[in-house]
Amino acid sequence: MSFQKTPPPNDDLTTHLAAMTRLARRLTRNRDLADDLAQDAALRIWARLARGAEIDDLRAYSMTTLRNLARSKARSVRDDVEFSDDMAAVGPDALRQLAFRDTCAAINRLPADQARLLTLVLAGQASPTDLANTTGCPVGTVMSRLARARATLRRDMDLDADMSVADLY
Repeated sequence: MSFQKTPPPNDDLTTHLAAMTRLARRLTRNRDLADDLAQDAALRIWARLARGAEIDDLRAYSMTTLRNLARSKARSVRDDVEFSDDMAAVGPDALRQLAFRDTCAAINRLPADQARLLTLVLAGQASPTDLANTTGCPVGTVMSRLARARATLRRDMDLDADMSVADLY
């Protein structure tokens, strides 16, 4: 005894449209998209039948066609997504790390006396008097060297005259 389901005598695609629509609604979770998906799948199947193709199990074929079409549409939607800055795959500190690396490289290109002063400032010595005491230079010399170093950094890093290096990130 065979348990295969025999197709109804008038097995045509219209008998499966309701089931296709139900499956499409489960796949898309949107009534309008589901109706469009079911219609697109039905049109593909009808076109294939019109070309003379023989389909043994129309119900199974229609459900498979619907699923494949849904997958295809889902992939194409993902491919069409435009990425924005907030969707970047770069970690949140990556830009700061790059800016820090670029700043350190620019400081290393400065003359030794200017680079030393900026390194001390980065280490926390912000007072010109403290810098003068540490380096043994007059306060005026410390101030002019820092000004030249900052101007060179701005120029090397393409910053406007009123921007600080902190504006890089």
